[in-house]
Parts: sequence; C-alpha cells; structure tokens
Amino acid sequence: MDNHDFAVERIRSRIVHFYNTKTAFRVYHGSTNSTRHANFDRASILDVSALNNVLSIDPATKTAVVEPNVPMDALVRETMKVGLLPPVVMEFPGITVGGGFVGTAGESSSFKYGFFDRTVLSAEVVLANGDVAHASSTDNQELFEGLRGSFGTLGVLTSVKLQLIDMKSHVEVTYHPTTSISSAMSQLRAETASATADYIDGILFSPTSGAIITGRLTSTPSPTLPTRTFSRPWDPWFYLHAWRLASSPSPTTECVPIQDYLFRYDRGAFWMGSYGFAHFRVPFTWLTRLLLDYFMHTRVMYHALHASGHTDRYIIHDIAFPAPNAAEFAEYVDKTYGIYPLWLCPVRKDGRSSMGHPRSFSGEVPGKTLGAVYEGAYINVGVWGPYPSDEAEYVRANREIEAKARSLGGLKWLYSRVFYTEDEWWSIYDKERYEVLRAKFNAESLPSVWEKVRDRGPRREFGTGWKAWVKRVLWKSEVARGLYGVWKAMGGGDYVLSKKGKTA
Repeated sequence: MDNHDFAVERIRSRIVHFYNTKTAFRVYHGSTNSTRHANFDRASILDVSALNNVLSIDPATKTAVVEPNVPMDALVRETMKVGLLPPVVMEFPGITVGGGFVGTAGESSSFKYGFFDRTVLSAEVVLANGDVAHASSTDNQELFEGLRGSFGTLGVLTSVKLQLIDMKSHVEVTYHPTTSISSAMSQLRAETASATADYIDGILFSPTSGAIITGRLTSTPSPTLPTRTFSRPWDPWFYLHAWRLASSPSPTTECVPIQDYLFRYDRGAFWMGSYGFAHFRVPFTWLTRLLLDYFMHTRVMYHALHASGHTDRYIIHDIAFPAPNAAEFAEYVDKTYGIYPLWLCPVRKDGRSSMGHPRSFSGEVPGKTLGAVYEGAYINVGVWGPYPSDEAEYVRANREIEAKARSLGGLKWLYSRVFYTEDEWWSIYDKERYEVLRAKFNAESLPSVWEKVRDRGPRREFGTGWKAWVKRVLWKSEVARGLYGVWKAMGGGDYVLSKKGKTA
C-alpha cells in the first residue's frame, strides 16, 4: 500500500496545483473502450495510468481492493488464484475497474447483481480541491451514490473495494432458439424471472431468428456434455457458434471453461470484427479468422478503430430500456435500419440509477399506470453496425435513434458518441440534483458529464508537414484509412493522448 499512497499523494498534489491555478484538466487513464473522440493534451491532463494494481484480496471476506486502471482480465486472473470471481465481469478484457464503476458497464450477470458499480463496496477518491475522501453506503453515502455513472466529474477515483463470489471452473451454457423479436423478449424475461441461471443474455440474428443464452456456474460439469472453448485462434467466434445453434429445433447445452465464457465476445468484439473483413474484401472464413486472429481482439480493434477514424462509419449504441419497451425498439431498428445482430442483456431494476444521474421515467410502459414512475427491470439492446453515409446523414440517423430511445425511456451507455442537444440532455438527466452534488464536493472546476460526452463532431486533425499531407490524401480512401488504423495498432503506442507537449 505504500506505493499506492505515494501515487495518490502525487495525484493529490497535482490536483491542488490545478485547483489553485484554476486550470481545467482532463484525467488520462492510458486506454479507452469508448468510441467517442478523444485527443488529450499532455499539458493539461492528470495522468493516473499507473494506478493499475490489485492491492489486496481477502478470501475470508471475499473482497478485493483494486486501483481503477486494473483491466478485467488482470482482475479475474488474480481473484481466480484464491478461488474467487467478480460477480460482474465485462466481456472485453481491457475494460477497467474504474471505468466500470464511474461509467456504465454490465454483462450477462447484471440481471442478478446489477451493473458493475453495484459490486463496489467503497471507494477512495481525490476531490477537485485535493481532499482525499472515502465513501461507502455508510460513510459519505451521498458521494458514494453520486460516483456511479459520474464519469470522473465528482473527483478522481484512486481505489475501490469490490465484493467477490466463489469461483467455479465451468459454465453450463444453454442456447434457447427463438423465432421472433417478441418471443426472444418473452424468453429473456421468463429466464430472468425464474432466477435459476447465473448468466443470461441474448442475440437476435434476424426478425425470425435468435438465441437466448443462459449459463449456470458449476465445478462438476456433466461428463455427457461437450466442452466448448472460445479463446484459441482456431476456436469459433462465440456469436457464430450461437448463430449455428439458433437454427436448432430445441435448446442445446454445452460446458464452457469459466475464462472462455467470461471473455467469449473478445475475439471479434461480438461481431464487429466481421465488418473489417468486408471492409478489406477479405473472405470471412475459418482460415482467414485463424490467420488474422491477432487483429481480432478488442484491445487491438479499439486502437485500429480510433486511428482510422472509422468510429464515424458505424452506428454504435447500447441502450437500456424498461423491459416491456425493449421489443418496440428492436422492431424499430429492424424496420428502419435492418441492423443485425442485436445484443440483448437484462439488467436489474436499479440499473437506471447507475447511469449518469438520470431523471426517473414516467412515460408509457405496458402494464404501468400512466404517469407513475417506472420501477421495474431493464433490457439493454446493443445496436452496432455499419452505416456508410456523409456526416449529415450519419448525425441525422443517430439523432433519430436517440429520439426513439428517449420516447421509450431508454438510457444510453455513454461510451458511444452522444448527439443530443444540451436541452435534450438535461431533459433526461437531473441537472438540479447533479449540480447541488458537484457544489457540495467542490467539483465545479471539473467538467460536467455533459461537457465530457457532448459530441464535438468528427476529428480531423492532420497537423502540418509532408506526413500530414500524405495523411490527408490517404484519408480520402476508406481502405487506406483502414490500413492506417491496422498499422497504428500493430505499432502499439498511444491513440488517446496528443503527442504535442509534455506533462509538467
């Protein structure tokens, strides 16, 4: 802990400097799983990228104290050494503990445990004036609750204490075929209500084909079940495997090692990697997936996506809806955009309060009294697919999706581009309560959530010189941009932090 305390003191002293000089600053974590545009200047950032350690794990209390930049795969690796697991493990290995707590992060166990932030028991945070605060449900409760979905706008997170659960070696995974959007939603809600599974999610492959996928933790897998893995280069991508089983006449069950299950969507980033094959006109076969496996993991793909600027070529939204309204949104996406697959993930009823300080929703929901506040469960719908168009049409389409989501009580996960106007934003989020909280904890010098996520348009910064000229020429070619992104990903380095200037 001595190293941690030293790191926190360095962060605290720099925050005090920014506070006293009234210097606006941004927090740099070292990586991102966001598709929003980011280009931080080294001269005005607070670098917390070194806070990437698991500080302690207590098997007796089933808890861990963890710094915010610990990624999911590192956290799982350490907890498994003592026979424990985080209750909610985000499906991309590079998503961090801090991002899960102050952002929005859920997975197939979120119907049971809520979003990732609900597994956090306490937090250490440096406030904007340099004070170090400790918050939990019994100590600084208002700050603790406010940190959920705050995106670092109440202070700088430096560690959290997490609840853990007993580890089991395998997950018995069952694929339940569905034949319509409504039947998929009904099956999803029925599986959630039965509470016999440990994991539940779903994929819609078309209006008439889908699979609701349930998982049960076990350390004694049935010897009659086949074992399936998804992490090796020659293994199938998970969504392709589920797609094949969705055409079966009855449910199929198999046994999956726990790590393969937790990160089953890493290879191919769900199905987004398949669009890369189409982009470069490479056949999408088992052999080409094997040969290009290095590029098909999410850490590399995020790097390539940002470097190429192709975040502006895809519709990318995760939106949590009151469960009875999710089918209407999926049908709207089907009729308007025809984007498939769609990801479905049930979320506990406290999910809304984990998502960026929203207002309650009292609009229309089947089965709810008109005008009453909705207090039921949610279903997240993930819409991720190509939308080649000019910028004006791209913005129009995304604004239309946001408007539809808003009318149905949907809340966006804020890792993706936000197209709301400021007035629209504050009609969804509780500005009054949020600003009172920021004032109470001296956070007014920090950017607000709106200031952090508001859309700033496509990034087109090429600089000067012959390299900039070459880049401008190449940027006119979609294929050349893609190749540039792949090249940058292969070279590693930083795709978030501006190269100009040095941190003092």
